[in-house]
Amino acid sequence: MRITVVTPTYNEAENLPKLVSALLTLPLDLNVLIVDDNSPDGTGRIADRLADSHPGRVRVLHRAGKLGLRSAYLEAFTLALADGAEAVAQMDADFSHDPAALTDMAAALEKADAVIGSRYVPGGAVDERWPLWRKWLSAFGNFYARTILGLPLRDVTTGYRLWRRETLLGMPLERIRANGYVFLVEMAYMAHCLGFDIAQSPIYFADRRWGKSKMSLKIQLEAAFRIWEVKWAYRDLKANGVEARRVFQGE
Repeated sequence: MRITVVTPTYNEAENLPKLVSALLTLPLDLNVLIVDDNSPDGTGRIADRLADSHPGRVRVLHRAGKLGLRSAYLEAFTLALADGAEAVAQMDADFSHDPAALTDMAAALEKADAVIGSRYVPGGAVDERWPLWRKWLSAFGNFYARTILGLPLRDVTTGYRLWRRETLLGMPLERIRANGYVFLVEMAYMAHCLGFDIAQSPIYFADRRWGKSKMSLKIQLEAAFRIWEVKWAYRDLKANGVEARRVFQGE
């Protein structure tokens, strides 16, 4: 299975070379698509050097500035699918997602339409250095979102995911509106409403070692309010489910 790993970057100069090296040594048919939002720390230039060093395995999409997580991933999905990717992974660039976990996720994808790397299933965990308030906030955020949306997934905010080509093509991704991290919740909810089989693979979520976190109060507040908008926006998919999916897939 040919996998394209999509990793959006903004000021990840310290992490990117290490991440690409770790990914390219995995026992998978894998290439990397870096989406850089004009990082002022030179991440984009580093990405270009990595592409030159690994022709055919590393590609860079340069964008004019910080345009949001949603557009970064949607543009990258289009490129990856056009290049013939059979599966597309979503992954943070800061090593909070262990590259090695992708091997187990790829194995799980053999029997599913998509796989999420979950911190909250048996075998999964968050960084032991997290303070209690941060662990509580993460757990509550997941409980809040999955309860409102009726999602069977334990970790709906995880950014570590692997999608089959056919799954992405069968989703009306142009309907997604969230620009912050609630984009991840919205995408998972859409897939659930369409009846896709989503497997959950345990991961250890590590705190970033280098660079600065992109999480902000604005993003957290957007997520809290946007969940209700997501529930309302996809009521038609929730009602029609698999039948709606067949329409999108042209069956």
